[in-house]
Amino acid sequence: MIARIWSTKVSPAQLDDYEAFAEKISLPMFRKQPGCEGVLMFRDGGSCHVLTLWQSQSDIDALATSPSYAETVGRIVSAGFLTGDQATRTYETHLLWVARAEEEAAGT
Repeated sequence: MIARIWSTKVSPAQLDDYEAFAEKISLPMFRKQPGCEGVLMFRDGGSCHVLTLWQSQSDIDALATSPSYAETVGRIVSAGFLTGDQATRTYETHLLWVARAEEEAAGT
């Protein structure tokens, strides 16, 4: 599994709009991408990050040519939320445990 982290800064006045966009537009888009295993969005003030988990590097590479990803990026850029540089990094994972996912799978 490969972890991909995208980071940016968001205007403090637009954090609520950014988070609504992330929930309504970005999350469903990621969920439809082949090989995407999970999404975690988090922030510290206006520093926002999106962690996605992928089956392989080739799935991440395919994201770059995904029409729905390109559309989502275009929409977030044109909305004017982003105020800082964007950075993307990938990491090979070696361990993952998420209690909530286990509980949901077990129906508890």
